[in-house]
Amino acid sequence: MVIAIPKEILPGENRVACVPDVASKYIKAGFEVQVESNAGLNAGFTNEDYGKAGAKVLDNLNDLYSSADMVLKVQRPSDHPDAGKHELDLMKSGTILITFLYPLHYSDLAKHCAAKGINVVSMDMIPRTSIAQKMDALSSQANIAGYKSVIMTANELGKIFPLMMTAAGTISPARVVIMGAGVAGLQALGTAKRLGAVVEVSDIRPAVKEEVQSLGGRYIEVETDEDMQDEGGYAKEASEEFLKKQKELIFKHITEADIVITTALVPGKKAPVLVSEEMVKNMKPGSVILDMAVEFGGNCELSENGKTVKKHNVVIIGEPNLPSLVPTHASEMYSKNILNFVNHFTKEGKFELDMEDEIIQGALITNNSEVINQRIKDLLQ
Repeated sequence: MVIAIPKEILPGENRVACVPDVASKYIKAGFEVQVESNAGLNAGFTNEDYGKAGAKVLDNLNDLYSSADMVLKVQRPSDHPDAGKHELDLMKSGTILITFLYPLHYSDLAKHCAAKGINVVSMDMIPRTSIAQKMDALSSQANIAGYKSVIMTANELGKIFPLMMTAAGTISPARVVIMGAGVAGLQALGTAKRLGAVVEVSDIRPAVKEEVQSLGGRYIEVETDEDMQDEGGYAKEASEEFLKKQKELIFKHITEADIVITTALVPGKKAPVLVSEEMVKNMKPGSVILDMAVEFGGNCELSENGKTVKKHNVVIIGEPNLPSLVPTHASEMYSKNILNFVNHFTKEGKFELDMEDEIIQGALITNNSEVINQRIKDLLQ
């Protein structure tokens, strides 16, 4: 079975779906690995690295796709600027595509994949179960994003993070507010604490309070009788009443903060607005906001996708792809997530999708020219 690793074509994407070390593991398991020339270069992996691992490096994109039984990607397929075709048109019918498709947001793309006979495993749909934990690419990439968000905001802030007692006087620690205590939010909390900041965290799920406190954060609690977490452990869409309560409570915390990092996402929904323009107006001059949800509508009313802007004397960072800014480790982690998935369904050197497996039932979006995932089918009706 031939595995193909193309170079990512989305502007600003520096990751690669398979690093050389993981490529060698596929080869030892009996797969043939072909890599597009310079596919890993932006992540720090050369053609020579892949060659030493046993992979074949190809210059011809058509040869790469036409011979592939499985294609591993980071980003969803799109129009290829060099080939003059959509990436799906380069793949042969029956190809297994493993990538971040985000079909809850791009359901029409799932339909396009089905029409082309491409069988898609979407890494953002891997269920959050114990057995699938090592395949959980959303979490691995969110860890990177949480770390990088603190580094970027610290760089923009005109203050240092830690308490510092000097002969010239005492410097107070920076105050950081994090909206959302998922994987990214908790990593941001840990990173900001290590740098010496005072950190407060708000989340709609009361169950995360202990996790926040165990990492040294202060939990901003909104009292509610609503169940704010779905069966998969993700945040549910909050009611208008709850969001109103939350905004009233956090107004004081946000306006006293030096840095606000927002991470709140609801799968398949527009990101909730948590930081209003009125809040931004009342923040201290020189404060910094980083909106991690900007690609899906944004948590801050004033953030702009792909831009860093200054509004009401507050810097607002709208970076939609934080893991791509740490491409070496992000690629290594993502590669291992996919490897664990492939290994799970490989028996005696043969890869085969088990349609009864709960991981497949969650993550397989299209099969045999049909959209088979029920959640996506419902969206397309």
